[in-house]
Amino acid sequence: MAANQGERVRRRLSTGERREQLLSVGARLFSESPYDEVWIERVAEIAGVSRGLLYHYFPTKRDFFAAVVERESERMLRMTAAVPGVPVREQLAAGLDAYLRYVEEHAHGYRAFHRADAAGDPAVRRVYGQALAAQQRQILAALAADPGFGAEFAGRPDVRLAVMGWLAFTTAICLEWLREGEPAREDVRDLCSRALFGALAP
Repeated sequence: MAANQGERVRRRLSTGERREQLLSVGARLFSESPYDEVWIERVAEIAGVSRGLLYHYFPTKRDFFAAVVERESERMLRMTAAVPGVPVREQLAAGLDAYLRYVEEHAHGYRAFHRADAAGDPAVRRVYGQALAAQQRQILAALAADPGFGAEFAGRPDVRLAVMGWLAFTTAICLEWLREGEPAREDVRDLCSRALFGALAP
């Protein structure tokens, strides 16, 4: 009996581990179904917890989906963070490699993240918009720090618009790539890289 009790204790998840488990389940369900068709009860059932425990972590479905979106945004930003002193073209190639690895390894989370824009809840869409704006700022900061471009270039309205359009282009490419499974990741990386610098060319 004591051994069984010890086994149960060892398997008990910490607060952080439980939260991560719930977010992983949520990412899968939100990636497969529209926001309105995902039920909190189903999340709790798959995670093996009570609905009350899930609501302890996330008071509403809106809070839960927003947390899924924020989690994926933070992952993407960490993977593609700018590196001071490195030319932006080199950073973009390395950042796209990391980004595309993330897309492959966390396909559910990536799809769930981009479903947020179609969610009817304004609060969820606001979180999504903030995440995209953070990605845009990260790219513009890398351009501003590169002597080949500079702060004046990165601050131009047309450049900001081009970067935001490129993010939408890259998202569409990646979602289709996930569906089709081709071409090779290196080809997708080169396509996205050419698209950005083509848009930024004088």
